[in-house]
Amino acid sequence: MGRETRLPHLRTDDGCEADLPLSDRDAQKLHHRARARPVSRHRRHQRFLATPRFASEMNPKLRRILFSLAVLVWSGALLYFHATGRINKYLAPDFRPIAFVGGLGLAVLGFFNLLTAGQDAACGHDHRGDDGHDHETSDVHPLAALLLMVLPVVLSVAWTKDEYSAAALARKGLYDSPADMNTSFLASAMPPLTREMIEQSHRKTADDYYEFNLMELFFATGDREMQAAIDGLKVETEGRWIEEKTRNPQGTRKRLYRLFMTCCAADSRAIPIVLEFGKTPPELPENGWVKVAGTMRFPLEEGVLQPLLVADRALAAEPPFEESFLRK
Repeated sequence: MGRETRLPHLRTDDGCEADLPLSDRDAQKLHHRARARPVSRHRRHQRFLATPRFASEMNPKLRRILFSLAVLVWSGALLYFHATGRINKYLAPDFRPIAFVGGLGLAVLGFFNLLTAGQDAACGHDHRGDDGHDHETSDVHPLAALLLMVLPVVLSVAWTKDEYSAAALARKGLYDSPADMNTSFLASAMPPLTREMIEQSHRKTADDYYEFNLMELFFATGDREMQAAIDGLKVETEGRWIEEKTRNPQGTRKRLYRLFMTCCAADSRAIPIVLEFGKTPPELPENGWVKVAGTMRFPLEEGVLQPLLVADRALAAEPPFEESFLRK
């Protein structure tokens, strides 16, 4: 003890007790005053959400009503997308009924909880004595939880444009050449094509253009037989109109594309061809739907084989019912 407190005239413990008068200064050395433990910076603001006090103050019935309303908002978003047809831009047909049934299920769950919000129900196990717990309090304030569940859904439904930005399209292969795309499963799904088959299976417009979809024109780049059948043919096709950013020094080109979807918008892929006008292209809405007619070519440019339509005309068009190609 003498070494720890640095008090003079103390000897080692010999098993005896003795009263020892201490000055105030020496007493402070022996008995340190407890200090308040500092709160770490990352925990100073946690009480905004973690509030057992707030949760206990809110009426349990009101909490149940709030969470029921959150479930109904989610249900309303799914059913709204079905009712307005916006779901067509996000899901392939096989997956739309699943989302619709999910929306109905959420509606049933939300209304059931809303109608039974004032009823007391057993929690399914015995409470021995007053164990002081329930199954409704949370570390998050109910109003904060409601905002976290509802606000992102409402903002997404209100602000989304139901289409990709130019940057997102570029990441999905808009400016990739057919040789750069891993499309073996798509090419294998395309039937063989000859001039005779074209005359039998493709309609002609009033001005003698064969009607083709973009997928046929795009994947003909990787199939020599299809190239031989289509090269030099007068065709008409439709798609979305967007700026051409590669190999366009004279500004005479545009790009036409559609999306190929397997199950949902997240896995969709751009299917593009190049439009060559030989002059300044007509003014049409960017990313709008157009019908273009011209002569199909497959030139080799900078070592890259391109599906190129030498355009004779381009007109604004109504979007088709299914805007994306769908895997069957």
